[in-house]
Amino acid sequence: MSSASGAPQVVAVVGPTAAGKSDLGIALARRLGGEVVNADAMQLYRGMDIGTAKLTPAERQGVPHHLLDVWDVTETASVAAFQRLARERIDALLAEGRTPVLVGGTGLYVRGAVDALEFPGTDPEVRAALEEELGREGSGALHARLAVADPPAARAILPSNGRRIVRALEVIEITGQPFTARLPGAADDGSVYRTLHIGVGVERAELYERLTARVDRMWSAGLVDEVRSLERAGLREGRTASRAIGYQQVLAALAGEYDEEEARAQTVRATRRFARRQESWFRRDPRVRWLSGAREAADELEQRAWELLERTVTS
Repeated sequence: MSSASGAPQVVAVVGPTAAGKSDLGIALARRLGGEVVNADAMQLYRGMDIGTAKLTPAERQGVPHHLLDVWDVTETASVAAFQRLARERIDALLAEGRTPVLVGGTGLYVRGAVDALEFPGTDPEVRAALEEELGREGSGALHARLAVADPPAARAILPSNGRRIVRALEVIEITGQPFTARLPGAADDGSVYRTLHIGVGVERAELYERLTARVDRMWSAGLVDEVRSLERAGLREGRTASRAIGYQQVLAALAGEYDEEEARAQTVRATRRFARRQESWFRRDPRVRWLSGAREAADELEQRAWELLERTVTS
């Protein structure tokens, strides 16, 4: 398949959490003789295993997985940094004649890997001033400022998300342009690689059932102990890692803000909200070919994805 001129160079498996992306990515990589490249922002962090549903070495079925366990929990995530890492790995795999299978639900990371997006740099002085203002006045005040400077950005960013509000205001100050002007739309034709985007979707009721069961498994597997261990490694100081779903809630419980059962319930609610946002993001991209990840279609998912690949080659 890789010898055909129309064959995709990269296969991207996307969709909401718990839809079945990881298993499909492994199946396609095995068929293609390829390797998996992670595009889940939180799985780049070392030690964040249970709460991110990171596959164990046995679950990877011998398929090499890249961009797992890259950053310490104290490091702040950067799409630009991920983009560099992902492009380096994709280019290396292509040079070896192997197909990169990009798997993950972090929409901007997927686009950063395969699309011609440029991300503004940072200015330490501007960032420090905004963070000082955030600490002094709170995220609500900065969100109100963002609503004046860039209304679409303010609508897209929750008033409680101080980190993203600071980044948006920083970009506006550095570039003199709205933050949203720096992010091309999904339909923009600027792909770096010929990419087949396969979306795995699940009806809302079944997805919510899976998400609740996943959170229960995480608690049974020792998420609280994992967070305690990572707290000793500086998790609370990590601006990105400490806000990861599950980790944020357990940290709050350990600080006495509420009990463990409430932490679990809040994790379920936050995960459901996150899954809705993921699906909304990917549904806006007309390039994504959607397949059902429902239980009754599980046996057919790999074959349908393979048929998509074959049609892409022959079209």
